[in-house]
Amino acid sequence: MAVPRGTAAPSILADLQSALDGSGPAVAPHALGSPPQRIPHDAAHLPQGLALTIGTSGSSGPPKLAMLTGDALRASADATYERLGGQGTWLLAMPAHHIAGIQVLVRSLVAGTTPVAMDLRSGFTPTAFAQATAELASAATAYTALVPTQLVRLLASDDGREALARYAAVLVGGAATPAGALAEAKNARIRVVTSYGMSETAGGCVYDGRALDVSRVQLEDDGRIRLGGSTLAHGYLDEPALSAEAFVVDDAGGRWFRTDDVGHLDGRGALVVDGRIDDLINTGGLKVAPRQVEEALTELENVAEAVVVGTPDPEWGQLVSAAIVVTEGSLCVTLDEIRDCLRGILPEHALPRRLATLTELPLLGPGKPDRAAVRRRFDQDL
Repeated sequence: MAVPRGTAAPSILADLQSALDGSGPAVAPHALGSPPQRIPHDAAHLPQGLALTIGTSGSSGPPKLAMLTGDALRASADATYERLGGQGTWLLAMPAHHIAGIQVLVRSLVAGTTPVAMDLRSGFTPTAFAQATAELASAATAYTALVPTQLVRLLASDDGREALARYAAVLVGGAATPAGALAEAKNARIRVVTSYGMSETAGGCVYDGRALDVSRVQLEDDGRIRLGGSTLAHGYLDEPALSAEAFVVDDAGGRWFRTDDVGHLDGRGALVVDGRIDDLINTGGLKVAPRQVEEALTELENVAEAVVVGTPDPEWGQLVSAAIVVTEGSLCVTLDEIRDCLRGILPEHALPRRLATLTELPLLGPGKPDRAAVRRRFDQDL
């Protein structure tokens, strides 16, 4: 099922509905122009009730296809509505071949509402978002789902802020949301709900640090995050070895998905995602979680977005290297200025030692920062 960036959501809803209720085959959405994904016809190799195969982000290794049943997708949608406070009408503001976009359509089908789809062929803009939001005028309860980059751009626009206020809740996920953006939205009385999850968990299964009622969170000894519950995928299509490695069963018979993320529980017992295991920076023998540096950077008045990576160094092993986008109307800042502002907020070893100012951050998938591209950007300066 090819999904053009500017497609009207109803054009793919029928296929998705039949897949959910079992009257039609499972769907395998893919972007227009990319090769379709083949689903084997031998039912013996597929889970019962398979409704969707959906690509992972591919941020660690090649993309894989997670196999999700109709039960898992409906459990996710029902639990989302329970957490948000009731069913509603959705704006689709991201491509539907990613799990976050598909879930907007699934939630619409579960609620019996017709979603509004943004035309993304010319990219995402606050003006287009506001125009699409206007089409929801008759909806008593409206929701949308965004990635952090979209939220930041909308908050910087008068039209965007006004449109955001129309929604009963705005789900934001796919990457870490800057603390400054969350505070700004709260001050504007815009209800932002952060979500954490992935294709393997049918999308977000942890909202504002708390697992949905059908989901579970567990931390391994090294901080690796495990996710469980009824929204889990049944492994990866045609990848039995990878499936066995990623999806494990505990002594009590419970299934868990071992993420590549590390995290901790805060004082309230809420999950805090510190970042990906393979993104941790080892500088001078000390570990730095990029997300903590990114959050500190985006708290600064003149930094709108930030991605932090480790770059090779013969003395320190790795250097903390930050790529930033400055806020609109701000002057460029220097590395020394950044370090001075963050000194006392971050430990000395976590202060950036390299800085790149970009017009926009490279992205991978729906809003995920492309850290490999950022590293290459620093390599060009060597």
